[in-house]
Amino acid sequence: MPEGGSGATGRPGRGPVPHGHVTLSDVARFAGVSAQSVSNALNNPGRVAPETRERILAAVEQLGYRPNRSARALRNQRSRLIGVRVEPSRDDRAALLLDQFLHALAESAAATGCHLILCQADGEAEEIAAYRELLSTTSVDAFVLTGAHAGDARVAALRELRVPFATFGRSWDGDDDLAWADVDGRHGLHAATTHVAAQGHRRIAHVGWPGESETGRDRRSGWQQACTELGLDDGLHASVADDFDQGRAAAHRLLDLVDPATAFTCASDTLALGVMRALAERGLAAGRDVAVTGFDNSPGAALTTPGLTSLRQPLEQVAHDLVAAIEDLLQGSAAPRQTLLQPELVVRESSLRGPTRSTTSPSPTPTEETP
Repeated sequence: MPEGGSGATGRPGRGPVPHGHVTLSDVARFAGVSAQSVSNALNNPGRVAPETRERILAAVEQLGYRPNRSARALRNQRSRLIGVRVEPSRDDRAALLLDQFLHALAESAAATGCHLILCQADGEAEEIAAYRELLSTTSVDAFVLTGAHAGDARVAALRELRVPFATFGRSWDGDDDLAWADVDGRHGLHAATTHVAAQGHRRIAHVGWPGESETGRDRRSGWQQACTELGLDDGLHASVADDFDQGRAAAHRLLDLVDPATAFTCASDTLALGVMRALAERGLAAGRDVAVTGFDNSPGAALTTPGLTSLRQPLEQVAHDLVAAIEDLLQGSAAPRQTLLQPELVVRESSLRGPTRSTTSPSPTPTEETP
């Protein structure tokens, strides 16, 4: 039964206002309750009567009390460190996306009193070795994995080591015990395809990744579903590596057809920019002549001429949900947190019919379509 605490009918301010550093005991005296009641209100709210917890939280706010996270970590045997792998330095859009995600993850971790500890590895085996090294030399509480895929050896390794972890990317093996956060690429490509169809396009192609990519298959399925619903040909597609030149070559092939594509939805901004280069080489303008959409809303998407319509991944929310999932696991939650988030379609000139810009200035504030 929730406790009432001493002085349960009082109000904040009945005790003396402390000077200097405010302690938990100061809050207790000020609110007229026990120190244990204050601790429970902050850490186990279900054990405190609602009116008492409300009074304690008001006292915490009024006094500006901040819990000593270092002391809490010692009591709970926790380091508040989350390990995450970074890839070797690369100058491409995938690296920029990972960098944005790491910044978001660091901010979300800091909001819970945690910090990231980074390790570098070239491949999966090296990544597992790096995690083992961190566990043997550092008191790491948990890990965040990126690039989840079917048969992921990292998942098996961390389970064997009995360390909590969550993945950026869902389980492609149907693992219900895995904690993850992911972005719904199927939904995003469905929205992009529906958007260009609304511009009057009937020959909508998809330039995506090879079949072994689960994420690529997921994105392509959204395009296929939209084509089926709209009664359009779903045979206009190319599967290539995530490479500018391969996107360019794929576009040329699809434009050389007797009945060529008049719109392209792409699995990444890298491929979309390759498609736009192919259009320019043929004297065609993205948007005015052929619609183009990308995925990731990379920093360069707004700087192209014309601006590239792209799907923005909610990386801040992904990071928040992954940290929350880890907190749940560390507190002994039996049900892993799993969240699938929808990307936003950021519409720019590359998918809109009409005159295109002839300058290299950034496009104005884009509109965001809700599918």
